[in-house]
Amino acid sequence: MKISCKEASCICDKSQYKEATLWDIIKLRLHLLYCKVCRGYSKKNEELTSLCDRAGLTMLSEDDKKKMKRELEEKL
Repeated sequence: MKISCKEASCICDKSQYKEATLWDIIKLRLHLLYCKVCRGYSKKNEELTSLCDRAGLTMLSEDDKKKMKRELEEKL
């Protein structure tokens, strides 16, 4: 049940983008109970997410990403 800090940071990043499973979140929460460093990392991630939300940043759609990739490949 105990996870490494590396795994905790990975789960934290997934959680930021709402890609973490419930089980991942439970493991992360348990890890954060005893790891001060990861608690700090998690807090910074939450702040970053909040700033991005307030700035109204959006992501490209999958179609737009594919189109951009094709255009870049053509120019190279």
